[in-house]
Amino acid sequence: MEHADILPHIILPLTEWYHAHARRLPWRAHPTPYRVWLSEIMLQQTRVAAVMPYFDRFLAALPTVKSLAEADEELLMKLWQGLGYYNRARNLQRAARIVQEKYHGHIPGDFDTLLTLPGIGRYTAGAISSIAYGASHPAVDGNVLRVITRLTLYGEDILKDRTKRSVENELRGIYPAGSASVLNQALMELGATVCLPNGAPLCGECPLHGLCLARREQRIHEFPQKSKTKKRRVEELTVLLLEEDGKIALRKRGAKGLLAGLWELPHLAGHRTRKEILSFLREHRLTPASVRPLPDAVHIFSHVEWRMKGWHVCLAPAWSVAEPASLWGENAELVWAASKEIQEDYSIPAAFQYFLPHDLKQQKQPKSDEGPDD
Repeated sequence: MEHADILPHIILPLTEWYHAHARRLPWRAHPTPYRVWLSEIMLQQTRVAAVMPYFDRFLAALPTVKSLAEADEELLMKLWQGLGYYNRARNLQRAARIVQEKYHGHIPGDFDTLLTLPGIGRYTAGAISSIAYGASHPAVDGNVLRVITRLTLYGEDILKDRTKRSVENELRGIYPAGSASVLNQALMELGATVCLPNGAPLCGECPLHGLCLARREQRIHEFPQKSKTKKRRVEELTVLLLEEDGKIALRKRGAKGLLAGLWELPHLAGHRTRKEILSFLREHRLTPASVRPLPDAVHIFSHVEWRMKGWHVCLAPAWSVAEPASLWGENAELVWAASKEIQEDYSIPAAFQYFLPHDLKQQKQPKSDEGPDD
């Protein structure tokens, strides 16, 4: 890496700045391996402010590796509801079961061993081993990449693994023994609060502004450099909020694919008009008391964008309960849930919460202030 000779000079000002300005976060107060691990998985693709209440609630319900390993999936999904990227939670539990069985409930501190666990990549392994165990491993996330590329004018694509490895190697070479925990957290903190993305850094507040080559050459907007991502696929859906006697129809998604295993509102492919909805209901012997449109919604996933229309259908009391169960395909039986059940028992992803009654809406899926995942 060109200009890497700057990096040894960041240690003292960065450390002093961190001790004076670090945010008080619940996982920093008691950095046990379990708390560090949980926080790092939650923070992937999610803002710190959004994670804090989830972190506290999750720990209250599942305070140990053992309790996580043994947790019912419905409870796990309900605790994660609103954070999005639900595979993170499933991998967390898979890893907990391995730790419980293979390591007697003790999360390993060895970097290479951590990499063998589901859902743990190089960044998360570096964070756990350094913060919880004091090992001298860098933890290079999107925030760290942004700081380092601006400091050194490093123009490689940060979405490529070799770029992350290069930054890891340079940082590993400058960390004094026993300092990786503070320096990793300081770099993350600087990227999250000062060296901000999208060309909006707070250079006047940065302890490294005198060393930063991008600032000196007025090239901050050029870094970090990323390759263009593939254009998202667009899918059109019509979502039905079916209601009868105060209960709402839900169905469980399949065990594989997008939002696997979560509860959803029934929906149809394409955008359907009111006339088409009425025809569909009549075809399946459903008698609507009222059919009214709901506001359109757009929900964006990593690789697909859902453009959704919604209809609130109140069914007349005389409709047949047997018929609707078969409307949505094999193994897609509808359940009818009261408001309290939806609030307490059913994990409904943010994509469908746009169409729920206001009192049942949960926190929308938080946006990320982080860079690339593990």
